[in-house]
Amino acid sequence: MEPEKELRLRLRFYKTTSKSVEEIKARCENLKAEVAPDFNIKTLDNHIWLSIGALKREKYSPNLHLEIEPMEDGNTAVNGLFGPDPVLWTMFMFLHFIVAGIFIIFGLIAYSKWTLHQNFALDISIMVLMVGCWFTLYFLARRNRSRGIPQMQELEELMDRILY
Repeated sequence: MEPEKELRLRLRFYKTTSKSVEEIKARCENLKAEVAPDFNIKTLDNHIWLSIGALKREKYSPNLHLEIEPMEDGNTAVNGLFGPDPVLWTMFMFLHFIVAGIFIIFGLIAYSKWTLHQNFALDISIMVLMVGCWFTLYFLARRNRSRGIPQMQELEELMDRILY
């Protein structure tokens, strides 16, 4: 997987393994203590969350969510999703909603002023500024993801230890 060439901010992948769901869960339980200070492994039903341990965690550290499903042929399907730290993701989404709200409000104000034949240049300039904020948030997220690529590779290696 080459995340630096992907356009999406949250990377998804699909794999299959010959291990059963029970074997994968047992492997997770065995690895929890072995990798404890560097990585966190959490399991619930057919979901596994892998994250960087508290000692190595940065604000851009990724998480890996795995969903394991048994297949009819005895193999196991693994759906994976790399994502940012949930707190950071929530902050970015909150900022996006604020920017979108300001954009919509000033769009409505600009439309009202246009219909009343008043000057609406300030409102349009604030809307353009909000579009600039959207691009800034996007590029900040891309930069954080690129800074987290080495840790993504570490999580992928841990995943491979669990699945194969």
